[in-house]
Amino acid sequence: QLQASGGGLVQAGGSLRLSCVASGRTFSSLVMGWFRQAPGKERRFVSTISWNGDSTYYGDSVKGRFTISRDNAKNTVYLQMNSLKPEDTAVYYCAARVDKLGYIYFRDRSYAYWGQGTQVTVSS
Repeated sequence: QLQASGGGLVQAGGSLRLSCVASGRTFSSLVMGWFRQAPGKERRFVSTISWNGDSTYYGDSVKGRFTISRDNAKNTVYLQMNSLKPEDTAVYYCAARVDKLGYIYFRDRSYAYWGQGTQVTVSS
């Protein structure tokens, strides 16, 4: 089970940090991802991190502004979002799949488990 939180309303240029807590599985066996879906649009990849945090990957639209990290002791993955833009407005979802080989995944169909989403709204 994944529980995302941390969304909210922020002005352009501001920051938010999303959190996603996992339960029910050994968190350190999971590769984690963040995706987002804006109204009327398809779900899009945001970022992913390997089980040990050694590998990360970002979508082009967020590179240099967002940072993904994880704390395996707290069963939590984070998404630090800086320099937010109105086009970042979306529901953000965390996702997980089991992988201890160190791979990362950027396709939503690669993930088996999904959180409920948290709304991020960036005003101009």
